[in-house]
Amino acid sequence: MYVLVTNREPLPYGAEGELYIGGDGLARGYFERPEVTAEKFVPDPFSCRPGARMYRTGDLARCRPDGNLEFLGRIDHQVKIRGFRIELGEIEAVLEQHPAVQKAVVAARDADFGSKYLAAYFIPKPGATFSQSQLREHLRKQLPEYDSPSISCRARISLESQWQSGPQGVAHSASRRLPP
Repeated sequence: MYVLVTNREPLPYGAEGELYIGGDGLARGYFERPEVTAEKFVPDPFSCRPGARMYRTGDLARCRPDGNLEFLGRIDHQVKIRGFRIELGEIEAVLEQHPAVQKAVVAARDADFGSKYLAAYFIPKPGATFSQSQLREHLRKQLPEYDSPSISCRARISLESQWQSGPQGVAHSASRRLPP
C-alpha cells in the first residue's frame, strides 16, 4: 500500500494523498470495463515485476509515523450508503438541472443506529416557485432509487434560502459545514 500524490510520488509520513494498493493479490481490472480499468489500474513503479499494476482506491489517507494508515475520507466525494456507492456530485448536477435550483450540494448525514441518509441543500433561483415533492419527483426521474433522497433511504431535502458560500461558490470539501 502506498500513499501518493497525483504524479504517483510517495509522500512523507503525515502528508495526505491518495491510497494505492499493489502486489500479488491485486485484481487485473474491472470485468468488461476497459476504460475504468485503464483509469484505476495504473503501472506500479515500485514493483520489480514487469507489467505490475497498482489500484487507485480513491481514498484519501496518510501514513502515520508508526506505519499505520489513517483513512481520511474520499477524494472523489463518493459515499457508501446501505451498500451502494453514491457520487454526490452526480446528484448535485441533477438537482441543478431543475429550473428552480441555482446551486446545490448533497451530503451523507448520520442517522440513528449508525445508518446514513442523503441530505440535499440548495439555493433557489430568485423568484422561483416549487415544492419539495416536485424536486423529489425530478430526482426520481433521473436517478436510481438508492441515489435519490427518498423516505425509503431516510433522506430529507432541506431548503436553505440564506446560504453563505465562499468566493468560488459552494466548495466541494470534506470539511464543508452544512446544516443537519
